[in-house]
Amino acid sequence: MPAEVDAGLALLSDQLILATVLLYVFAMIGYALDLGFGRSKVKARAVAEPALVTVGGGTAAPPASEESPAPAVKAPPAWAMWAGPVAVGLSWLGWAANLGSILTRGLAVGRWPWGNMYEFVVAMCFAAVSAFLFMNLRYRIRFLGAFVMVAATLGLGFSVRYLQVQAGPVVPALNSYWVAIHVSAAIIASGLFIMAGVSGVLYLIRKGTSVRLPSLADLDRVAHRAIVIAFPIWTFAVIAGALWADKAWGRYWGWDPKEVWAFITWIAYAAYLHARATAGFKGKAAMIVQLIAFACLLFNLVGVNIFLGGLHSYAEVPG
Repeated sequence: MPAEVDAGLALLSDQLILATVLLYVFAMIGYALDLGFGRSKVKARAVAEPALVTVGGGTAAPPASEESPAPAVKAPPAWAMWAGPVAVGLSWLGWAANLGSILTRGLAVGRWPWGNMYEFVVAMCFAAVSAFLFMNLRYRIRFLGAFVMVAATLGLGFSVRYLQVQAGPVVPALNSYWVAIHVSAAIIASGLFIMAGVSGVLYLIRKGTSVRLPSLADLDRVAHRAIVIAFPIWTFAVIAGALWADKAWGRYWGWDPKEVWAFITWIAYAAYLHARATAGFKGKAAMIVQLIAFACLLFNLVGVNIFLGGLHSYAEVPG
């Protein structure tokens, strides 16, 4: 691997990250406007008009002159109709800028661009937005856009403010093809877990009478689908990590804090899937288990590198 760094590409990567944050912020505003004003405040009439009972017990439509007028439906403002589509477009632009920042960072240093905490968090935010955008193509989950963009913006802002390091080479332990296998799988799974975590938080704070937030059924469905996809990928990441550990350190398991918390996270998500499939332990109870698993994930990805030592302490977190 070349020791020199392409300063021009490294600078372009930093600039693309700033552009990504701005685009995600504007997209978040668009989703919020769509959620708040893009829907009618009063839903269209869902129940048919009362029918008249005839002498024979049958029913007949009321005379035209006696028909009750349908309840008025307040149409959303004209500008609000464009808020959602514009937000989706901005999200895709931000996604492209996020991808560009990752690619230029990798080209600048001549390696896989997730060799430290800054690069990992940037890639994880990209994975979360990717999960949302591609799931939205199939399941129409635009109602989650504002909340996913909040998570991605906070993640990128935190990484730029507290984790950013200059582009450069990594320690010899990370000069391995296992980075592309183990870390990539962890990033993809983490992005899906973030989608599920956002849905879980909304599930717990949603009030039964709220007409703006997604329904509990929708939130439960999104979280479950995301975890069902992410769990086997995380399982593969844990196994790949053990194989890499054997190749690098001569053992599959060494009770390193990162290894321990990766396994704890796996157990927690397995507990959610088991709870979700168990009769009488669904809904709020299962969602609480999911959020406990999500907290374990966040501590494993960020907290272990910042607060605990071990063989994974080469994350280059700035002091």
